[in-house]
Amino acid sequence: MSASVLVAGVAVLDFVFHMQEFPRSAEKYRADGAVISGGGNAANAAVAIARLGGEAHLASRLGHDEIADLIIAGLDRENVITDLTKRFEGHRSSFSSIYIDSAGERQIMNYRDTSLSMDAEWVTQSVPGNIKACLADTRWPRGAHAVMREAQMQGIPGVMDAEAPVLEAREAVYAASHVAFSAQGAADFTGEQNVEKAALKADRELPGTAIITDGENGVVMAKDGNIRHFPAFNIKAIDTLGAGDVWHGAFALALAEGQIEDAAIVFANGAAALKCTRLGGRDGAPTKSETLEFLENQT
Repeated sequence: MSASVLVAGVAVLDFVFHMQEFPRSAEKYRADGAVISGGGNAANAAVAIARLGGEAHLASRLGHDEIADLIIAGLDRENVITDLTKRFEGHRSSFSSIYIDSAGERQIMNYRDTSLSMDAEWVTQSVPGNIKACLADTRWPRGAHAVMREAQMQGIPGVMDAEAPVLEAREAVYAASHVAFSAQGAADFTGEQNVEKAALKADRELPGTAIITDGENGVVMAKDGNIRHFPAFNIKAIDTLGAGDVWHGAFALALAEGQIEDAAIVFANGAAALKCTRLGGRDGAPTKSETLEFLENQT
């Protein structure tokens, strides 16, 4: 049986443009390549979970428009279960324009309908009974809090993908069993630029385990006042878009499967590293067999 993970947060459509360097002036540019792809922290993480052999249930909010049709169709193709994703009449779905330069770095311009309802009561009314972990991002605070409370009630891991501004989802962050910050998110939450100092401060502040993902510098975990460092794998990154989302999805799935935190972090590091060697955010997410083979070759 596949482990099931409930994921709550944003789902968007990405218009991705590849170029040698980012635009610097107000003029017309021509991209070297382009693709239209589904995106959003939670949606990408849900796809990563499905590709890695898990069962992903996505709770998200969409407008009632053509963008929503494309988002749902893309998730359906990836075998993500979208019964908990709700469309709101008279509102627009989120979409992004993304520039990626020759070094694999990215710039993102996102549109979000700020009048879209933040309500999340409908999510916990229909939670599947076989959920083994929950994952949420900070972009939908009520949804995140709802699924973190669900995780608490069921006694299963509740993982928060903590991006700045972290305290917009304060209740969810303090209810999570694991808070996985980006380096920017950790600095926003703690006021510390040094990753280890930020991890220790977050560990003192939060009831759950504090984790910071820091790209090529690896991952730091602080627990009970102790620091563990997990180095990044040595790869040639060509596209970092979606790597963090893949990491969070892989980590939540590994916990859902019963792996200990150390093993879950190594598995997530491997999945995210593989994604960075491929073009495309969601499209670059690896399968479980690819990830395990990659990890085996690193030893």
